[in-house]
Amino acid sequence: MYDAFAARVLAVRQVRGPLVLGLDPSAAILSSWGLADDAEGLEAFVDVALSAAMDSVGLVKPQSAFYERHGWRGMRALERLVREARAMGLLVILDAKRGDIGSTNAAYAQTYFGEDAPLACDALTLSPYLGLGAMEPFFAAAEATRAGLFVVVHSSNPEGRALQQATGGNGRSVAAKLLEEIGERNARAAGALGSVGAVVAAGAPRTWDLSAMRGLFLVPGVGAQGTTPEDVASTFSSCPARALPSASRSILAAGPDPRRIGASARALSARFGELLTD
Repeated sequence: MYDAFAARVLAVRQVRGPLVLGLDPSAAILSSWGLADDAEGLEAFVDVALSAAMDSVGLVKPQSAFYERHGWRGMRALERLVREARAMGLLVILDAKRGDIGSTNAAYAQTYFGEDAPLACDALTLSPYLGLGAMEPFFAAAEATRAGLFVVVHSSNPEGRALQQATGGNGRSVAAKLLEEIGERNARAAGALGSVGAVVAAGAPRTWDLSAMRGLFLVPGVGAQGTTPEDVASTFSSCPARALPSASRSILAAGPDPRRIGASARALSARFGELLTD
């Protein structure tokens, strides 16, 4: 038995594979597609992205910053993307990496969770470095709306290592402690897997018992950042069916033809499907 969010993800994963398609309209991607780096180009990107994702993947992950940079028009495009993707049956992980103090987090939670939320999504990424306990408003809102969360633990960028691998007096790293705290929270959930997952890039220390986290893993860095399917399979060998690898630039480079993007996504997802099985 799994909690509502984990059950939905695993059901979609079984049918459409484990790949999470990043829908990140950077200036470089828009230019390579022959689109202007403005609100009109962004709306055209959304149309292509939705068409490509519809028959190729079950999970999509827009990075909020690439939409926010276009102001209110960009936020309107993001709202449309999230709404229409979910209407198509896709699960949307919104990559916003929110995380502040309690009252501010409560306001953020109202933005992303619930039927009346302007950016109602299936899951949200969190930055926990003001303390995991401060994320309680997110935990409560996600539980109430059957949504999920992914806490950044071990990111794909090398600049994060100094903080994430810093050790306390007990010799344990910040990242290892976060995994432990997430696991303790998930252990209190009704299902075998809880609704709080972790962002963990391939190459995480082998001393970590990832299976003890009792949640799903969002795995960044695939493709353009150099991570291979084999890298992901090696890191998550103790819990392969719980890994959700994410790729964006390497797949969107096949655009603007949605059929080519979809074919690229299906091929990569199929490879992950071969490697990430229990």
